[in-house]
Amino acid sequence: MAACEALSLGRLKSCKGSVGGIKNIYFVNFGDIGPVTYDVTDTDVIDTVGTGVDAYKYEVHFSSSLTQNIQASSENGTVAFEQVLEVSLPNLSKEDHKEIKLISYGHPNVVIEDQNNNFFLAGLVNGMEVTAGTVVTGQQLGDMSGYTLTLTGMERVAANYIIPTTTTGDVMTDAGFTVVSGT
Repeated sequence: MAACEALSLGRLKSCKGSVGGIKNIYFVNFGDIGPVTYDVTDTDVIDTVGTGVDAYKYEVHFSSSLTQNIQASSENGTVAFEQVLEVSLPNLSKEDHKEIKLISYGHPNVVIEDQNNNFFLAGLVNGMEVTAGTVVTGQQLGDMSGYTLTLTGMERVAANYIIPTTTTGDVMTDAGFTVVSGT
């Protein structure tokens, strides 16, 4: 059996204990992440991303999702992972207008913190591009007034888990990020 076909682990049926949804999203200017250090026993897990890397925190409790689609071609002998982040940000503001514009112009790296306290780094090598979005006022009183964004990235691997070896209780700080919260 060729090395590319060698599995290394099975999977038991999981207990019911996880939930869906995203808690927070952290945007990082592309190019700001320093040398990435991976876990010495698992190269799919990121330990640190450098030091003092600004990560701009967006609280999105249950209004956003991350889907990773495997794009495989046996004809071409290729596999890539399409990372699609759907973001919903209620309420319009002139400050958010500017930041949404900057996110749309750039191709940031994005850290996703899910409701199970997992942290993933999407767009590590190529960044994430805004591929769709809206600025919406709604029509009825109960409609959303705010922003929606779709960010898409294409990487060689799925978004890596971030699990720092050194832990003080704050995954983002331990991984080398400086979290910049909004107002």
